Amino acid sequence: MNVGIDLIHFATADYYLGLDTFAAEKNIDVDKFYIGIGQEKMSIAPPDEDVVTLSAKAAAPILAQIDSDEITAVLFATESGVDQSKSAGVFMHGLLNLANRCRVIEFKHACYSGAAALQMATTMVRANPKEKILVIAADIAKYDVDTSGEATQGSGAVAMLITENPRIINIEPGSGYFTEDVMDFWRPNHRTTALVDGKYSTKVYLNSLKQTWDHFTEVTEKSFADIDYFCYHIPFTKMAEKAHKTLIRRAKATVNDVDFDAQTLPGQLYNRIIGNSYSASLFIGFISLLDNVDADISNKRVSFFSYGSGCVAEFFTGVMQPGYQSVLMTNNHRTQIMNRAPLSYTEYLAFYHQPDSTDENITFEHNNRGAYRLAGIQDYKRYYEKTASET
Repeated sequence: MNVGIDLIHFATADYYLGLDTFAAEKNIDVDKFYIGIGQEKMSIAPPDEDVVTLSAKAAAPILAQIDSDEITAVLFATESGVDQSKSAGVFMHGLLNLANRCRVIEFKHACYSGAAALQMATTMVRANPKEKILVIAADIAKYDVDTSGEATQGSGAVAMLITENPRIINIEPGSGYFTEDVMDFWRPNHRTTALVDGKYSTKVYLNSLKQTWDHFTEVTEKSFADIDYFCYHIPFTKMAEKAHKTLIRRAKATVNDVDFDAQTLPGQLYNRIIGNSYSASLFIGFISLLDNVDADISNKRVSFFSYGSGCVAEFFTGVMQPGYQSVLMTNNHRTQIMNRAPLSYTEYLAFYHQPDSTDENITFEHNNRGAYRLAGIQDYKRYYEKTASET
């Protein structure tokens, strides 16, 4: 049975901070970002944007193409959750008027949870082919001002429809996975921003890649030469380059098996101008591959490496389906990116220092230009609204 991604679409915030602007404010050579970490822009969410509104923007174009009453489950992956008890997916479920005969649950483990939700969804469909499952991976990456992580912020959400006989990619059974209890990145409950040991996290990321690759090859008996394109979790673009070089060495790939730019570069282009989006990052990379690769990649094998700090990682593959191009939403993705408004550093700080979401009552100014926004918090209850821009 073929099971995988039938439709896929991403959304990002309506604003960005250019790292040229950021570098000028910090009196830093911009090449530290353009070349050093491979980043150019960060999508910045206004105070009335959160993972619920981002995910609604990501999912709406998919729901417009199907009978949304057929959605049997929403698996919502995020580390930017809005409530310690209620799933962010339930807020989104109400905002999008999904059917009540639907299960909704939130997944969490740093940037890995999107892959976990995808794997769970494929398992559910294999058990019951009538299932049509909406997988959401959505996050807003935020670090303290004047820390090393500040330049890698970003935001994004990816929605994926998982079905039998998918039109985009068949996710293959068999994967390599690895878990180790480490403290390379964490966000205690009392903090709105993450803490990270950057050099250590890079070391753990690359070790996890080696371990998952070894397990993957044992389980599937596939080799480097069996894979045509490689997608990695991208906290910053240079990480994908480091990862691919590490994998080439670990797999003992031959010169004939390696075409570095062709195998990885198309999947890096969107992340470079969006920034980190945690659980969504890997799948924005996959969409970037689909939207930017020049060739028809029908029947080609794509690998996915998901890494979540703390840490859990997984390496798996899928095979592209013939005719996949007919259901891509490339123009929508490119239009979103092009239509973002630039922020000055002062405007960025105004968004950054938003009202404390733990306050009992807040009414948010209307900065979000999308179809869905967080209107306010009353008696600690979040209220969302559909705006006039809804289509």
